[in-house]
Amino acid sequence: MQKDILNNWQKKSGERQKLYKQFLQRAKKNDVLRQLPDLHDEAVSKIDCLQCANCCKNYSPRFKTPDVKRISKHLGMRESEFIDVYLKVDEEGDFVAKTLPCPFLGADNYCSIYDQRPSDCQRFPYTDEDVVIKRPALTLKNSTFCPITYYVLEGLLAEKK
Repeated sequence: MQKDILNNWQKKSGERQKLYKQFLQRAKKNDVLRQLPDLHDEAVSKIDCLQCANCCKNYSPRFKTPDVKRISKHLGMRESEFIDVYLKVDEEGDFVAKTLPCPFLGADNYCSIYDQRPSDCQRFPYTDEDVVIKRPALTLKNSTFCPITYYVLEGLLAEKK
């Protein structure tokens, strides 16, 4: 893959949303799934999440019941107290962080609850799993703020040629 792929990536991603959408609608699922592990590993080796943290700064993961239980226990809080202090219910009925950036994101872009973080955070940006193709709207959204998602989509497009 070209060296300068990450130069001005956010602008390029914005310009290529229609192309990505068409690709994800037409792509052969098994071909994409076969390519994802290598593209994901390559992207992760080139992009340092600690230099970015756009996900933690601009979006909240869902805090599912097991996440709430685990994190509140880790913080020494009752679950209801944890929810009151840190969470709200979004338009889809999920618990999400009340504030952005994430209240657990430090100034150094490290997560203060990293070992206990929500499962959404553990899995993000989903570029090594079938979510890339099963939830194209999420993949498109992620590509606008996550350089790893952008990199993987660009790699998938390059492989198609």
